[in-house]
Amino acid sequence: MHRMHHAYSDTEKDPHSPVFFKDVWGLMVKTKDIYVQYTKYKLEPEPQFRDRYPAWPLLDKISDSWFVRIAFAVGYTLFYIHFATHWWMFLLLPIHYFMSPVHGAIVNWCGHKYGYTNFDNDDHSKNTLPFDFLMMGELFQNNHHKSPNSPNFAKRKFEFDPSYPVIRFLHFTRVIKLRKVPV
Repeated sequence: MHRMHHAYSDTEKDPHSPVFFKDVWGLMVKTKDIYVQYTKYKLEPEPQFRDRYPAWPLLDKISDSWFVRIAFAVGYTLFYIHFATHWWMFLLLPIHYFMSPVHGAIVNWCGHKYGYTNFDNDDHSKNTLPFDFLMMGELFQNNHHKSPNSPNFAKRKFEFDPSYPVIRFLHFTRVIKLRKVPV
């Protein structure tokens, strides 16, 4: 879906463009529906989005199971029981339960609705925060759409992608290997 989003950014074929929705909830529901269709093999991606990419069917099946989802919810709840110092902190639990769709909605909604642009990408992508520490650089959508394979989403002097130093450290310690990417 992410590759489709880049190929069809902000067109009717984009699986999660906010351009065609009146609110973020509509965007989230449509994205979920498309995701479920792919995971249940009710919909096949177009040929250019198949193959040539790593696939881990067992990992996908395990991570998409209700058992794993409930296990994570139990883990979050136990963490709160152990570390929360006030009752109101438990009100944050739903955010943790739904962290993935909420994060995706924030990135796709805000990253194509609000902010500034560095590049004309023929879409509505925007950079939402100059210092994008809240989303670990994910709200540099305009920069990301210009250079989707770059490990550093920050492109201007006042921009800082907090994931990039982590990626550089992992490269330095040989946990990962960065490859040269054409600009």
